Amino acid sequence: MTFICIIYIFFDSLKVGNFYGDILGFITALGLAVGAVTIRSGKSKNLVPAAVVGKLFVATFALFFIETFNLIGKDLLIVPLMCILCVAIPFVLVTIAPRYIQAAEVNLFFLLETIIGPIWVWFIIKEQPTIETLQGGAIIVITIAIHSFLKLRKTKTVTIKT
Repeated sequence: MTFICIIYIFFDSLKVGNFYGDILGFITALGLAVGAVTIRSGKSKNLVPAAVVGKLFVATFALFFIETFNLIGKDLLIVPLMCILCVAIPFVLVTIAPRYIQAAEVNLFFLLETIIGPIWVWFIIKEQPTIETLQGGAIIVITIAIHSFLKLRKTKTVTIKT
């Protein structure tokens, strides 16, 4: 259901011809899914150092695409803050989370980024999200809410019976 909603959200960009970006997004999602399953399978090990090394490789690769290293004004505060709050902490938590919950459930939270990303763009840059983004996002949020409710209900039922 959520995969269909993601396709629906990106349907507009397929019509416009943003196929390259969609393919890169798909590869990223696939990599996150494989990573979550891998972390879940090695839940007895601390994989946070491996995640840190992986992020260092990504940062090294990103260095080739930086035009300038100048941080001016507010950027001196915003860039390091975003690195910590938007990259470091979330990825450490995502690395730890599969030890305690199923990988599929961890990946459900990644789906929230599909909705939250365009909303941030809407608030900050004032770029209007498409109707497909809003409709697909609403379905994803409802799906995650129903899944969480059913899982919580199932957990309470098992706890009561034992």
